[in-house]
Amino acid sequence: MARKKGKGTELSVFKGREARLNRAIFQILAFKGAQTIYNIHKEARTFRELRNIHYGNVNKRVRALEQTGYVKIVKVQSTKAGFEATVYELSAKAYLALMLASISLENLLNRIDEDSATEILAAIAGLTR
Repeated sequence: MARKKGKGTELSVFKGREARLNRAIFQILAFKGAQTIYNIHKEARTFRELRNIHYGNVNKRVRALEQTGYVKIVKVQSTKAGFEATVYELSAKAYLALMLASISLENLLNRIDEDSATEILAAIAGLTR
């Protein structure tokens, strides 16, 4: 999971101590679909730099991402051991964050048309009020 230097604006979800684990969680949920925290942990351990990650850290991070709206609960399923496990998937906000991290704003401005630019401008103007 070697990461190239981003082209776009650095988003807070991809900064700091949690950045590597956040990116791994996003990647797992994007490619594997909806998963339980246990399965996310199991997949995260396959990444070289997260080989020794603890379940508690993944659990805490997924719940923090849920609080911030990057991950959402799909369903609650029962496990073989008789417990209930929550299944998580990426929200549209997370997919947007992944896309914004991979493109530059200059490239975005060069590719969009006038109508799209107007919509984006209106959305941003609505946020500043």
